[in-house]
Amino acid sequence: MVEPVKVGFALTGSFCTFDKVILELKELCREYDVTVIMSKSASSTDTRFGTAKGFMEKAEDLSQRKVITEISTAEPIGPKKLFDALIIAPCTGNTLAKLAHGITDTPVTMAAKAHLRNERPLIIAPSTNDGLGANAKNLGLLLNTKNIYFVPFGQDDPINKHNSLVADFTKIIPTLQEALKGRQIQPILV
Repeated sequence: MVEPVKVGFALTGSFCTFDKVILELKELCREYDVTVIMSKSASSTDTRFGTAKGFMEKAEDLSQRKVITEISTAEPIGPKKLFDALIIAPCTGNTLAKLAHGITDTPVTMAAKAHLRNERPLIIAPSTNDGLGANAKNLGLLLNTKNIYFVPFGQDDPINKHNSLVADFTKIIPTLQEALKGRQIQPILV
């Protein structure tokens, strides 16, 4: 009997994308053994897009597991080799910057650091208003980092938000499938 692929799925505070991301999480949970991680912002902030409690309940219902919301419960991900792959969707510019510079002060960045120590794939689905601005350098660093893969992304509103980038969240599962084979899905720009 083949063990199911174990996937961590981390959400950070790009709240306007949560509905799209939750749809992909639902699909992911049908095929994989999924554990959800949420940043402090994602797990505690109510916005016009929904309540933190509502999103946490959806995530727990889909994954059938308690959401990881603390740094201390994210840290064992590495030593225990809990995941075959870790996905960060949406990944804010703040989280991109922290990952690029080794800052581990949230449950999501701790999960990523702990996971990467096992040289397993980390999949990033960016959603940031400054991806082509202040965060372009961080994006560049991560694009060139071993074991980091990107969900295809592009400008979401080039007329009104010149520097904004967002992933095509419908490509999360195909990106995961390629990353598990050690390959970056192509094309990366949409």
